[in-house]
Amino acid sequence: MLVRGDAQSDRVVPPSGFTARLTVFAAAAMGFLAVFTLALSVAAGRLADNWGSELARTSTVRITAPADQMPALQAEVAAILESTAGVDSVRTLSTADQQALLTPWFGSGLDLSALPLPGLVEITQATQGFDAQGLRLRLEAEVPGAALDDHSQWRAPLVAAAERLRSVGWISVLLLGLTSAAMVTLAANASLAANAQVIRVLRLVGATDSYIAQAFVRRFTLRVLLGAFAGAALGMVVLRMMPAATDMAGFLSGIGFEGAGWLLPAVIPPLMAAVAFVATRIAAHRALKELA
Repeated sequence: MLVRGDAQSDRVVPPSGFTARLTVFAAAAMGFLAVFTLALSVAAGRLADNWGSELARTSTVRITAPADQMPALQAEVAAILESTAGVDSVRTLSTADQQALLTPWFGSGLDLSALPLPGLVEITQATQGFDAQGLRLRLEAEVPGAALDDHSQWRAPLVAAAERLRSVGWISVLLLGLTSAAMVTLAANASLAANAQVIRVLRLVGATDSYIAQAFVRRFTLRVLLGAFAGAALGMVVLRMMPAATDMAGFLSGIGFEGAGWLLPAVIPPLMAAVAFVATRIAAHRALKELA
């Protein structure tokens, strides 16, 4: 009934006009924004997972010592780490490596010889992990000036921030759905009010309220479905045109979907149509009661 409709009852709702165009345009705008909001939420979740997994697997040993003692202490720390259970790989950061780490913050012309930089040894842990507290105590005892940093102090706030951003994205999707319901309700009420005389005539010839309401429900549901489909399709095209995620480009270049995730926006038009169906049905029955 929703798809095929009824030719006679469809005449109750004007097929064109300002209300119809406004409904389709608003649905298209909501569908477009919903795609981007959903993409932002998915990207934030992906970012939180990447930060959590990558930072959890890496740790750093920081060595504070005079420059002439640094190579020997770094070699001693590397030997200790290589003999520690749960450590997958060890890498001693050279001056060039530290230069690369500081370049995004200070530029490429930084002279590291003028800075009292600590020695750094990077640890990548194995799947089973290692005893961080035991390793920390061993380093303190055998290599004075060496301190283990497992990144837990600053990893947690980053992951929490990304998780909150994902939550904000889902809340925004919910708000867009509620806004769509409000928009459809207002448009349906306007159309019902404009056709009040026609509705009274239909009642006089024996039309039931459910018969009349069905015409409004079908017409507005299909309008929203059409608009949401157009808006979601345009949103996916724009997302495909955005730059792909890279290590250098950062978070903003990674907004989008991956793999089967591109099927997720296809849910938006039918969901918006379902919201329109319920909102229009409620608005129609309420308005028809008032016209009784």
